[in-house]
Amino acid sequence: MPRLYEVMFIVRPDAVEEDVDKLIAGFSSSVANGGGVVKTVEKMGRRKLAYTVRKFNDGNYVLLTVEANGKVVTELERRLRVTEPVIKFITVRIDEEEKRLAKVKALRGTRRKLSAEPPAAASSPAATAPAVTAPAATAPVATAPAEAVEAVPTSA
Repeated sequence: MPRLYEVMFIVRPDAVEEDVDKLIAGFSSSVANGGGVVKTVEKMGRRKLAYTVRKFNDGNYVLLTVEANGKVVTELERRLRVTEPVIKFITVRIDEEEKRLAKVKALRGTRRKLSAEPPAAASSPAATAPAVTAPAATAPVATAPAEAVEAVPTSA
């Protein structure tokens, strides 16, 4: 069963651009001979490495997206391992990740967005009830006459 993989490899920084193109063509033909398909080839250019790899501090990054079965990918990894200009590589299976992302997008599409709805809080009667300050305003007025009533009996 063919699956989708991303293969990223780093080529020595002193490699000529034509050599990098030959490497990519060789790896692509290896995948095609095994029954797989190279979906995309992306040259990401020369970048600084996070740490020193085989005495190199930078390298030319290349990303291949491959649709193939496991045996083809194993053969591709073997070729990457024995190719001298390739200083590092990694292979990641991404078909499961795409399924998960599609599921999350479908779930998000069914949910109701609260931020998209008009603010109904200002027009509802429940929201206006706490805003009424009549009880708070009458409390100080009620205490003023009570003090006056108390003052009257003490003076009498």
